[in-house]
Amino acid sequence: MQLDISTDSLPVYEALASKVRLAIIQQLTMRSMNIRELAAAVSLSSAIMTMHIKKLEKSGIIRTEMVPGKAGIQKLCILDVDHIDIHFPPKTESLTQFHETILSVGHYTDFDVEPTCGLASTEQIIGEFDEPRYFLDPERVNAKILWFSKGYIEYKIPNFLTSTETPKALEISLEMSSEAPFTNENWPSDITFYLNNIDLGTWTSPGDFGDSPGKYTPDWWPKIINQYGLLKFIRVTEEGTFMDGMKLSDVSIQDVQIRSKQWSFRVSVPEEAKNVGGVTIFGSNFGNYNQDIVFRLFHTKDLNPDSKKR
Repeated sequence: MQLDISTDSLPVYEALASKVRLAIIQQLTMRSMNIRELAAAVSLSSAIMTMHIKKLEKSGIIRTEMVPGKAGIQKLCILDVDHIDIHFPPKTESLTQFHETILSVGHYTDFDVEPTCGLASTEQIIGEFDEPRYFLDPERVNAKILWFSKGYIEYKIPNFLTSTETPKALEISLEMSSEAPFTNENWPSDITFYLNNIDLGTWTSPGDFGDSPGKYTPDWWPKIINQYGLLKFIRVTEEGTFMDGMKLSDVSIQDVQIRSKQWSFRVSVPEEAKNVGGVTIFGSNFGNYNQDIVFRLFHTKDLNPDSKKR
């Protein structure tokens, strides 16, 4: 099992943060056991043990199977992992200088989307639901949320790097989820990212979230559709491309024409993807994070630029 330093991994950390559940795991390293056996082994009632098993099962540490027993069908608990790796984001303490560009969600320069789709400003829906033509509406520049089931949206970003600066890492952060009809927390979607037409890698969004209102989502926004997403950090470094510390690909900052005067950034849900579950992009005043799409190019500065001319 691989974890990272993000909220996606919280169920595993929470499952391990209990002496009782650690004892359950130790018991299951010896053999698979049913609820009653585990309860007796750690001196708990079967009802309390069931609560602990649910947490371990949700985290993916164990799995359960219904099997025949002496007194009928029983739930057998099986340890499902033998090790856990935790990936930390690359260290950036020396990269304190960066150029930052913040793009509004509606400031895209190209698109090809299919329904379900739509976009909205903080005040109203732009055009109509499920009509791609409104992605050309002049009002689109004010969009703070957009969604589509498959296709892509593309942005152009200015590059303010100077000749005396050496690029070290590009960080892109944005709030995203899948795009399901209405909402569905279990709606996986394979979302692929491109920088200057280079495939950075694919992240599988787990779902389209609507169990509670987004912290910044306007009150007028319908409660039956997507409310918030997950804040994701894509980082293109000298060692490869990472998302929240997990490696997406071997594409490095040297591979993406980082010194181009402008970059293109594409968010895509390809038709041939295994999970075609769409994408929703949340901007400021929508979702749980009050931000638009943020680009930060970290760099070092040449303290003696004249030396390069000799």
